[in-house]
Formats: sequence, structure tokens, C-alpha cells
Amino acid sequence: MTIQLHNTTRRALPEAKLKKAVRLVLSEEGGKAVSIDAIYCGGRMMRRINREFLGHDYDTDTVTFPYSEGLVVEGEFYVSLDEVGRNAVRFKSGFEQELLRVTIHSVLHLLGYDDASPEQRERMRQKEDRYLRIFGAGVSSTEERSQV
Repeated sequence: MTIQLHNTTRRALPEAKLKKAVRLVLSEEGGKAVSIDAIYCGGRMMRRINREFLGHDYDTDTVTFPYSEGLVVEGEFYVSLDEVGRNAVRFKSGFEQELLRVTIHSVLHLLGYDDASPEQRERMRQKEDRYLRIFGAGVSSTEERSQV
């Protein structure tokens, strides 16, 4: 199992916690990582990735590229630390909790979960909350999140 974390910013990250969160989700979902690259970047890089690969000209919290299907996971995901910071303020959750949530969300995408419909978003949010509780990171109010 290979999980690589890359931080393209100067911000210090709790790398051991992030890897632990990735392993937790994989383990609980019955997944096995062949190779996962987690890239933590700034808003400019995320905007460029979002524009080049998805045709969206804005910053987002995560973009995920699965290279496999099913429970044998190979892929990469990008997390915008700028957007994580904005989300932490917006949802009053704290930067580290929001960082863990977006990381968990990204791994769920690698496992095949989608969030295109309201029902899919709710299912992912429930899973995120569950893993944050298991991880001991607590859960902020999800009422406003369900509106997003």
C-alpha cells in the first residue's frame, strides 16, 4: 500500500494524521490502496487543475482522479488549502477538522462515491461525519453543509 502526501505550500500539515485518515476510510470501506497520491496545494494551482481537467474556472476544495474502479484503489487527489481555510471559517469547524473532512471526502471519491445529486451528497456527508467521529476529530454542524 503506497500513500504519498505532497505539500506544495509552506503551510505545515499534520501528515501522519492525514495518512491515518486515508487508511481509516480505506479499511472501513474494504478498500486497498495500490497507489494514492494526495497533493495539498494553494488556490491558484487548484484553479488551474480545475480549469484544465474539468473546464471549471474557480477554486474548489478537492479534485480527484481515480485510475481504478472498485475497492483496489489507485489514483490521486488535490486539496486546496486556501479553500479548506475558507470552509473552516464558513462552517466554523477549524482548519484541521476541515482538512480531515476534505481528505476523507477525496478518498471516498477514489472509492467510487459521487456527490452529483442531493442524495449522493448526503450519503457522502454522513460517511464523512462517521469517519471524523471514529477518527476523534468531532463533527461540526452539518445543517449548513446540507445546503451546499
